[in-house]
Amino acid sequence: MSSLALLAASAAVPQNSDAAVCHAMRSTPLLQDLADPVLQRLAAIGKIVTAAADVELYQQGGVADHLLIVLEGQLAAFSTSANGTTAVVEVIHSGQTLGLATLLARLPRLMGVRTVTASRLLSIDAEGLLALIEHEPSLVTVLLRAEAREFHALVRQVCDLKLRTTAQRLGCYLLALAPEPRANTTAMRLPFDKRLLAARLGCRQENLSRAFAALRGFGVETHGARVILHDIAKLTAYSEPDEAFG
Repeated sequence: MSSLALLAASAAVPQNSDAAVCHAMRSTPLLQDLADPVLQRLAAIGKIVTAAADVELYQQGGVADHLLIVLEGQLAAFSTSANGTTAVVEVIHSGQTLGLATLLARLPRLMGVRTVTASRLLSIDAEGLLALIEHEPSLVTVLLRAEAREFHALVRQVCDLKLRTTAQRLGCYLLALAPEPRANTTAMRLPFDKRLLAARLGCRQENLSRAFAALRGFGVETHGARVILHDIAKLTAYSEPDEAFG
């Protein structure tokens, strides 16, 4: 039995009533515009699962048998090479999906998935979902949008790795965390530890420390997980975020 199946089996029964699952689906931006009959059919093949921090939900190369949508918490997608080196490909948050393309194409999972924090997730059976989309055009549209968002995020990462230094990538990441509308000064907390942040940015921890040091000259001040941006305009000019990626 997979880790996800074990989690589902241990979840409290009331949270998986049809009404609870429908409510959870309605609360996610991805599914909120679907008509009630479609949501009810989705709820019949879905469940809510919970997981503690640092739990492996799926293994790379495994069967894509469920679609996961994050309700609360954070998940990390990682890829492991033949020599055992592991790289974090993406960290996803509330409302986001991961690995939708492989599920729709019935391909093995390209990445493993692990919880970063304690998480609450929607799990939708893949075979039931694939059968349902043959009869529900509105669901097809929703899934295509979600797949496009996943692709968008991956392309943005590739562009960052090819076009920007580590310090610039870190600057772009911090700017993306800044609340909107932005003043020229703001403060925030990093959503996860610096070890994971380094992996997310495609660098080593020592390179991340050097990147933070380099950004001091552009108004970035750090106190552990707390970050203060003193001059957003100056940091933006240095980091050169691509507005097309928003």
